[in-house]
Amino acid sequence: MEGTRHEGTLRRTLTPLMLWGLGTGYVISGMYFGWNLGLEKGGTLGLAIATGGIILMYLAFTFSYAELACAIPKAGGVFDYAHRAMGCDAAFVAGMAQHIEFVFAPPAIALSIGAYFNLFMPDVPVIGIAMASYLLFTGLNIYGVKTAAIFELLLFAGIVMPSFKLENLTANPLPNGVAGIFAAIPFAIWFFLGIEGVANVAEEAIDPQRTIIKGFGSAIITLVILCMLTFAGAVGVAGWEAIVYNAEGVTSDSPLPLALGRVVGVTHPMYHLLITVGIFGLVASFHGLILAGGRSTFEFGRTGFAPAWFGRIHPRFGTPANALLANTVVGMAALLTGKTAEIITIAVFGALTLYVMAMITMIRLRKQEPELERPFKAPFFPIAPWLALLIAGISFLAMAVQDMTLAGIFLSLMAGSWMLFRIFPTEKNKHI
Repeated sequence: MEGTRHEGTLRRTLTPLMLWGLGTGYVISGMYFGWNLGLEKGGTLGLAIATGGIILMYLAFTFSYAELACAIPKAGGVFDYAHRAMGCDAAFVAGMAQHIEFVFAPPAIALSIGAYFNLFMPDVPVIGIAMASYLLFTGLNIYGVKTAAIFELLLFAGIVMPSFKLENLTANPLPNGVAGIFAAIPFAIWFFLGIEGVANVAEEAIDPQRTIIKGFGSAIITLVILCMLTFAGAVGVAGWEAIVYNAEGVTSDSPLPLALGRVVGVTHPMYHLLITVGIFGLVASFHGLILAGGRSTFEFGRTGFAPAWFGRIHPRFGTPANALLANTVVGMAALLTGKTAEIITIAVFGALTLYVMAMITMIRLRKQEPELERPFKAPFFPIAPWLALLIAGISFLAMAVQDMTLAGIFLSLMAGSWMLFRIFPTEKNKHI
């Protein structure tokens, strides 16, 4: 029955429209901040080339991942898929990569929420606002989920496009040469990072086999359009430097207000409206990624890949409260570093590992279980998953070469967690 649940399961409340809202909501913050940091690395041309390749990867990945989500609608997402195809070690690697993505993305968004609020309230510290946001939305996710707010960026595009000048797109387009294209990759991925979170709420969807593909497909198309409008509109106002550095020459976490301020001024009502809309857009992603991360951690605990405490459902609210609280502790620790670009990069390392594992899983399951019921089959198989796998793999290697320190941190998190998993088995997995 809709909206009901059995003990140890999550409530089924999400409709196709809600899934589209969640899918777009997970990602929408990437349009409001983060991507502009890639302009500092690669300039307009460098980020544009990187983004073009990443859009191709996400189109190939999204529909391939939708096949897995429809066939195996579980809260663990790639963890459950990899476990079925390749066993417990592969499942742990895939699931931990997913954890890192979903745990490190929210603190980066929280810092941007703080930066946007700080434009209204300059006397309130950015970190203080970010931490308050974390606690508030963790609480909301424990209470329960119905939908995430989606505020589109069409208003911004409509205001700035009359001031668009082509020469602003071509000014200093590749300041760091070809290397800048590779350095811009994590920030191109940030445009779309999190769309796979739709799979993690499959267990809460009404008729998941019918609704997951609608949520994935409509969300990715919406996001590609918004990405192109936002990129061209923001850079076209006054060049890329104008939306990377604020008046003091400091790298900014709020690029759209910088662009809009050049068009209408900082006292115009539309400027304040954009900041307000931006905050809600950031909140939508923040809320959605906390949700997806909680479900991912919950599945680890429920299946015995982590202590059972993580897999407990709150008896009153029917939500994975313990998993949400644990993720928040780690996320707030990352938030206190105040290093947005570095947090984004670690989250992207996790995402790329997830994408690689997911595409390997899809290809293996097609061979191992051809009889598996697949309400949706990805088009262009096997080209699509192999293309997504290739681009994700190249992107991971390029990022590792660009920043060996952050790559080392990510790999250390993965290796350390795997060792703990093997040294201290739980009751459910010690015989695996």
